[in-house]
Amino acid sequence: MSNELTLNQLQEKVDRYIGQYKEGYFPPFELMARLTEEIGELSREVQHVYGQKKKKQSESINSIEEELGDLFFVIVCFANSQGIRLDETLLKVINKYETRDKDRWTRKDE
Repeated sequence: MSNELTLNQLQEKVDRYIGQYKEGYFPPFELMARLTEEIGELSREVQHVYGQKKKKQSESINSIEEELGDLFFVIVCFANSQGIRLDETLLKVINKYETRDKDRWTRKDE
């Protein structure tokens, strides 16, 4: 069995999970606080792996992958709470970059 899901299916899965609870999605300001918290945790892991400040022996071991997953979960929650389909939104953003920045960087095939 494959674990591959579309972005829309992932959003639906998160919605089913959150829908089990009376509290539902956090309000927007709380979701922003959660996003900020998760970005901080991701930043800390990146610093520990690639930066000068290494992890203390007493600190728990997290991974960049795990922190990205936590961040993505909160992004999906935020999008769901606002009725935003991330697949459509991401395609719009990709199109923006493909048109606006198409000549900005040096292509590998040149």
